[in-house]
Amino acid sequence: MDAFTRFTNQTQGRDRLFRATQYTCMLLSYLLEPKAGKENVVMKLKKLESSVSTGRKWFRLGNVVHALQATQQSIHAPALVPRVCLTLANVNRVIYFVCDTVLWVRSVGLAAHINKEKWRTWAARHYCCALLLSLARDLYEISLEMERAARDRAQREQPPSRGPPGCSVADEETEWLQAFLLLLFRALKGHPPLLLDTVKNLCDILNPLDQLGIYRSNPGIIGLGGLVSSLAGMVLVAYPRLKLRTQ
Repeated sequence: MDAFTRFTNQTQGRDRLFRATQYTCMLLSYLLEPKAGKENVVMKLKKLESSVSTGRKWFRLGNVVHALQATQQSIHAPALVPRVCLTLANVNRVIYFVCDTVLWVRSVGLAAHINKEKWRTWAARHYCCALLLSLARDLYEISLEMERAARDRAQREQPPSRGPPGCSVADEETEWLQAFLLLLFRALKGHPPLLLDTVKNLCDILNPLDQLGIYRSNPGIIGLGGLVSSLAGMVLVAYPRLKLRTQ
């Protein structure tokens, strides 16, 4: 109970909880909509999803400042690739949160003349760019971890023997794929923060890709991805040591 209280006392913790509720409602409404006699339940789920989505905008009003601070910190990252990717990603997050604030102003009626669709497209575009840059950083970190795993494996094992003369190209490609997947598994298994960050970014990017028309998904896929991402975010809030950091 104390851990739950500490979690909900944090703004990010409450936002992740609300976000998980929002995407759970989206997923459930998608699953129940084709079923007969579930119209009232689906309508209530969609209303709850809309209410939670509106409420979450309050938690994001101060995120512009946090994104600016993250940008300043990422500039000093020691490695070049993470420094460039994180800095550009955080700049895009700053613009995204600015667009999100403008949309909130429009939703509460303070500026009804704002073009909602235009600002929503801008927000989705910059959010997508931020996630793509974050995934590029994840891929860079994964490649480093795979290199370490390969060196460790080479040190433990003797040099591999050459295959028989009759070994086909297809067999060699299969062995290469198996070795690659094994290295990837070992790299992610030995680095839980990297695994969490990669899964979270992959799940998050489904929504902006759908909004921009780049890769269409149904509400069920988006809801499932958002729920998985929210659960990963809740883990990161509850256990900050699992947050991916640049060495």
